[in-house]
Amino acid sequence: MPDCPAFPPRGSRREGRSAAPARVRRAPAFTVVELLVVIGILGVMMSILLPSVSRARQQAYTVQCASNLRTFAQAWLMYADGNQRVSCPARMPGKGSPTGVFYLGDGTQYRPRWYELLGAVNKIYPCRNPKDIQDDSWTIDNPLFLCPAVPNWVNSRNYPYGYNYQFLGNARPRADGKWINWPVKSDRIRADQTVMAADCMGTAAGKPKAARQGYYVEGSHDPYAMGNKGWALDPPRLTGTSDYADPERRNPQDRSGPDPRHNRRLNVAFCDGHVELDAPGDIGYAVAPDGSYPVSGGGADNRMFSGTGHDDDPPPAR
Repeated sequence: MPDCPAFPPRGSRREGRSAAPARVRRAPAFTVVELLVVIGILGVMMSILLPSVSRARQQAYTVQCASNLRTFAQAWLMYADGNQRVSCPARMPGKGSPTGVFYLGDGTQYRPRWYELLGAVNKIYPCRNPKDIQDDSWTIDNPLFLCPAVPNWVNSRNYPYGYNYQFLGNARPRADGKWINWPVKSDRIRADQTVMAADCMGTAAGKPKAARQGYYVEGSHDPYAMGNKGWALDPPRLTGTSDYADPERRNPQDRSGPDPRHNRRLNVAFCDGHVELDAPGDIGYAVAPDGSYPVSGGGADNRMFSGTGHDDDPPPAR
């Protein structure tokens, strides 16, 4: 039997022939169409998620704002308890002190406003550097005194929260030498039905919405600006003898009013310590078609400001 040719071992190379090159596996890649589809899906997801994130952020601002006002309302009760049942004035009067300077615990401050007085009850202060002179440019550096929905509203005069000063304590002087409405006894106030303070836009409230100007952090006295004289909240209904937030401009166009900055609603603190999220009409304000707040008519009434539960006129300024 003839010898059979030897077969080369499996896997060996035959002489004169090179092995075939190994194939390289490439990683799968997106095509242009697939990439565009992914980008489109991400865009749709972002459009769905962003409004939700924004709403959650606004809700957080609303809750924090309510907490700040609740702290003030509770301090209002404590202030009255420590001052012979006298309600906190909107601002300390100059009469009775040669310079109008009062000591708050962290230094002297020229005629402190209501939020400074109430903060001092809990030894909390809006500013590390109080001044003993009139200065409308000083700003607040403690976030507990500010509304997170308008974080740039930090001026001490153009303040984001307005006090029910006309009924709770207006210590401005009248022509006869008396104060307009101070002292006010807290035990005569129906606390659960009386507004203590609320989100406020200042004197811009008397203007049509389209005519209002931006906010001035340096304390400019612009009656059209948002926040101007915001620390003083005028009640819904005013009369011909009423005082106004800005006593230099006692006219309906320069009235102060609420700011529904929380999804068309505002936080309102009451004298018994509770806080509500209300629309302006819920607390007695009339709103004109142009967005301004008239001083009378349209259902404007002071029942939730007067302290008596009745639609009383504000105490006359003259």
